[in-house]
Amino acid sequence: MGCVKISVERDVFRLAQVFTISRGSRSEARVLTVRLRDGDARGWGECVPYARYGETLDSVAAQIEGLPERFDRADLAGLLPAGAARNAVDCALWDLEAKRAGRRVWELAGLDAPGPEITAYTLSLDTPGAMRAQAAKNAHRPLLKIKLGTPDDMPRLEAVREGAPDARIIVDANEGWSADVYADLAPHLLRLGVALVEQPLPAGEDDALAGIARPVPVCADESCHDRAGLSDLKGKYDVVNIKLDKTGGLTEALALRDAARAQGFDVMVGCMVGSSLAMAPAVLVAQGALVTDLDGPLLLAEDRENALTFDENGVHPPDAALWG
Repeated sequence: MGCVKISVERDVFRLAQVFTISRGSRSEARVLTVRLRDGDARGWGECVPYARYGETLDSVAAQIEGLPERFDRADLAGLLPAGAARNAVDCALWDLEAKRAGRRVWELAGLDAPGPEITAYTLSLDTPGAMRAQAAKNAHRPLLKIKLGTPDDMPRLEAVREGAPDARIIVDANEGWSADVYADLAPHLLRLGVALVEQPLPAGEDDALAGIARPVPVCADESCHDRAGLSDLKGKYDVVNIKLDKTGGLTEALALRDAARAQGFDVMVGCMVGSSLAMAPAVLVAQGALVTDLDGPLLLAEDRENALTFDENGVHPPDAALWG
């Protein structure tokens, strides 16, 4: 590739309501938008720096701005580590390549044309009464994701099931439980029809999962970033959650998906809280996934132009006017 001009912008999207997980609350999504220009061709991508992984807007922007003038997508893995910075640049490069070629990204990647995928809708951590109300308001949705991760989660879980008796439910503990709490909760997760539980234990303490019964499939989120970590998950997890801000973009996400399935893991495709631009590449990865969790735009009060379509069939692939 020739000389590529890179610009990095900071964008803020207001959330429709305060969003709370076990680590804290937020009222807006702060993202970085990367734009690439090579002659008349343009491409863009979005990332969400995540403090849990030591990332800030400043640190990620500095990584991107430190890239050399000449590079291509094949160079990225050697220039940036897996994470938010590489994600935004990788996805922008895919978009740039598609615009140059006049083709869609999935064609360039050798993938089948994508279709809509049913996505989870996330209920943030709150009191049992408030979570029951959230569940009842969204009971029409086929898949609800509950943010938990405290020692007192049973009343919350019971309340959500009461509010949405027919919805499929998945639970995300965000590393908030101990092994004892998880062992106590596991039979109740099964009783209440929970389909999957994400990251019940801290990533550094998840060896305990190898010795605990898993009546409900357990998914690695914080414990799984890219292909390099797959071997450590054997015997502890049944599913891996692929997020482009962890893998470092679409290139590694597709490779991780294939490698995970080859090693016997089911696949979940998730997201940070970002705009439709961040979700667009992930829709390609989510094709045929056990669980799709790309509801970031549904949690926003505002979104990008040419935003993704969400309807009863799920989240639809992006129009070329948005990305890819």
